[in-house]
Amino acid sequence: MFFNAFQMKIVFATHNKNKLKEVAALLPAIELISLEDIECFEDIPETGTTLHGNAQIKADYITKKYGYNCFADDTGLEVSALNGTPGVYSARYAGMECNTQKNMEKLLNELKDKINRSAQFKTVICLNFSGQQLFFEGVCKGQILNIQTGEQGFGYDPIFQPDGFDKSFAEMSMNEKSSISHRGRAIEKLITFLNKD
Repeated sequence: MFFNAFQMKIVFATHNKNKLKEVAALLPAIELISLEDIECFEDIPETGTTLHGNAQIKADYITKKYGYNCFADDTGLEVSALNGTPGVYSARYAGMECNTQKNMEKLLNELKDKINRSAQFKTVICLNFSGQQLFFEGVCKGQILNIQTGEQGFGYDPIFQPDGFDKSFAEMSMNEKSSISHRGRAIEKLITFLNKD
């Protein structure tokens, strides 16, 4: 028996259109609502010091201000040779006014003399649903490449090669990436919860 969530609207608390598109493809049975759809145009401050904290801040902001069932995620790239950084600061690794290209350039520069290039992406989802709050986590392990390859995806995708593959996330189709990605694995756990009896 399908959970009633599949007949409901759930807000995904993100302004990232690429992320929204990726997650919507993973949740075809749920009517996913964007922040723009509920006329939330403000940037929600991500003041947490952990991925769990940031995901919770964003989900709670939407639930308390707008009253919707909502989920939010935060994702970090954790590089072994850099003691887990950039981690929670992945989106602004090169500074508050940075962009994706500058973030990748800084990371590659930090790793130029490192032999160990192992890393993992981690996604934490916070779901506020019918008075409950739950967290779901997904991890994808891999390596940081020496150069950017591929035109798909977003963020650090052009320099991250998942274990067991010979290409970067940015060289994969959305479906191929989602089947193994950190976000895909976290979403699978979210779906399992929403689809329970």
